[in-house]
Amino acid sequence: MADSVVSTGTRVEQQESFRLRVFLSFFAIYVLWGTTFLAIRIAVEELPPLFAAGARFFTAGVVLYGFMRLRGEAAPARLQWRSLAIMALLMFVAEYGPLFWAEKYVPSGVVSVLAATLPILTMILEMLILRQQRMRPLLAGAVLLGFAGVAVLLLPGGSQHLALVPCLAILAGATSWSLGSVLTRSMDLPKSRPITAGATMMLGGGILLALSASFGELHPVPHISLRAALALLYLIVFGSLLAFTAFVWLLAHMPATRVSSHAYVNPIVAVALGYFAAGEPITWRLAAGSALVLISVFLILRRD
Repeated sequence: MADSVVSTGTRVEQQESFRLRVFLSFFAIYVLWGTTFLAIRIAVEELPPLFAAGARFFTAGVVLYGFMRLRGEAAPARLQWRSLAIMALLMFVAEYGPLFWAEKYVPSGVVSVLAATLPILTMILEMLILRQQRMRPLLAGAVLLGFAGVAVLLLPGGSQHLALVPCLAILAGATSWSLGSVLTRSMDLPKSRPITAGATMMLGGGILLALSASFGELHPVPHISLRAALALLYLIVFGSLLAFTAFVWLLAHMPATRVSSHAYVNPIVAVALGYFAAGEPITWRLAAGSALVLISVFLILRRD
């Protein structure tokens, strides 16, 4: 009888611990990832964009990969390193290099909305190019709705004029990430998701740092204030190590559609934070365009 009571109490404690981890993990991918857009803007006010992006991901990748190897996880095989390098180029170099650069010219809230088109672009690749999804009316309508939202944001007119080239660079980077995420399904990758994440960030960050050096971003060496240094440290610790680790853990314990819901929560957090903390305006075009994009993302992610 006593053993039964102890066993029941243990199960209750385990369930409560699991629920707490789920809550904290969703908080990380909802709120922490949403705040990174403003942190990027603060960092690139002083730091060169490629260097800032490279320092963020290389540092976080080395820490995560090294930690998992110390815990006994196997290193990737030689062919797996090739797959990881392709992922790094598509999902970190081609995505975050343009995004960090664009944040020098585009409000962080707008950047977050454009980055939220990832599920829309992924669906286009799957339906029209890779033929992995059937062209169904609901999905086609959701994609068109998302593009209507982007058009509302970018078309000339209104009191706020966005820099078109940086916005297009964000969309091009998001397309590259979408292509990488689709291709990973057929790649030979390590079974350990943290090893995969750490190695990919490490490789992507290393390439970004090499590009930064080749473009002469650090000549002369820029002055770095405490504010910019803290923003970069926030991106490394909270944006990459904590939030990305939480994301990987959630993928192993929760339905993918629930985990993917961060795509329509992050922009809300980013727009609100940009408004209250950085004075970024919320115009009717931003509100309308954001609403259309987020409704589109919601419909796509809830298609199953």
